[in-house]
Amino acid sequence: MNLFFIEFRDPLFGIIIFFVLIFVITFFSYWWSTFRKNKDYRHLDRFLRQFRSLPSQKELKVLIKSGELSEKSWLLLAQSYSKNGNYEKSIEIYNEILKVGSKQNYRDTLFLLGRTYFKAGFLERAKQIFLEILKNNPRTPQALDYLLLVYEHMREYALALEVSESLDELNRDITNDVAYLKSLSILNDVKTSNDVKATSLLKIYRANHQLTYMVFEYLFRVDPKLAWNNFDSSKSELLTDILWQVNPKDLDLDIITQNGYLRELYTARGDIELASKSSVFEFDVLINLKNRANATLSFEYICDNCKQVYPFAFSRCSHCHSIDTSRVEFSLSKDYHRDFSEENNSFQ
Repeated sequence: MNLFFIEFRDPLFGIIIFFVLIFVITFFSYWWSTFRKNKDYRHLDRFLRQFRSLPSQKELKVLIKSGELSEKSWLLLAQSYSKNGNYEKSIEIYNEILKVGSKQNYRDTLFLLGRTYFKAGFLERAKQIFLEILKNNPRTPQALDYLLLVYEHMREYALALEVSESLDELNRDITNDVAYLKSLSILNDVKTSNDVKATSLLKIYRANHQLTYMVFEYLFRVDPKLAWNNFDSSKSELLTDILWQVNPKDLDLDIITQNGYLRELYTARGDIELASKSSVFEFDVLINLKNRANATLSFEYICDNCKQVYPFAFSRCSHCHSIDTSRVEFSLSKDYHRDFSEENNSFQ
């Protein structure tokens, strides 16, 4: 009888059985983990599918009225939509909260709605919202700030200045705002000549020595001689991009030769040869190249208050709304204009 079961006492048979068991266990473990993973993926996909299509206005009304989510949660969701640029959905949520939400947070929700209207470009609606807030709560500085911005964007500068007076009564420093709004009013007055505008802007600039970039950008564009006559050499770095674009025939060599930064800048541009090197890396490279390479400076602008970067110059930051906080940064780049000109003037 033992002859039939001799294989069970064979060590090789035991080893085979051992590896077979390991294979079976490994196979089922792999199959089970794959099955659970696929099941989890299907569950997650079903969960995310609910958010792939935004709820309609009717669905929002039902969801907000049902009270399944707190008012705070809906406010956070609305702010998330607004932050991502979906102002329409954010506005719908705020409007529904105002209808069914608590009266305790009514003013705050109304302010958030007005701010979203402003960001979305619905200036008239934003104005009406902020006026409604101020009608019942006239000492609300946040609403006054945005109402001033609304009037500024609508080019109603006289009304914006009236709002600044209200902010002054709340002990807010409005010096920059007043100077900025008056300057905008001058620049956008189509009935005023360029000479009168230039004189008026210089008067504002001399009063507080603010808005340097805004004033001299206009002066160098319409009357370079007047700009050089009132030029403050200590502001040279702030105006680097403007100075870089000045027409060679409008340069004032007497002022340039007396200022080291200007000598380096215009030597780098190739107008003069009054500097052999520069502590500014970009200038130093261009000075050493001596126009042998198709290179120039490109500019970008940083808000010193919020550190937001822009490809264009600004006097009021569109992100944090601060005034006169622009700082110019420059780097070396290919001079596409020069390359284009050479291609079009070549007969070879």
